[in-house]
Amino acid sequence: MPVIVNLDVMLARRKMRSKELAAKIGITEQNLSLLKSGKVRGVRFSTLARICAELDCQPGDLLEYQPGPEEEDET
Repeated sequence: MPVIVNLDVMLARRKMRSKELAAKIGITEQNLSLLKSGKVRGVRFSTLARICAELDCQPGDLLEYQPGPEEEDET
């Protein structure tokens, strides 16, 4: 997938566990785990905003775009 989720990196930088973040932002640990692994098709802006507020970061700190071979062939 061309969008990489760096949530685990930000959690480590903030010395916070997934369980703690999930409780603070009001989502299940399972959903946060799916987000961390990049196995979701989308994320609500409201959820992204709550994550950024708790981790004191910007959306760009959490999401990264890396084009893969399938994206390069389509241009």
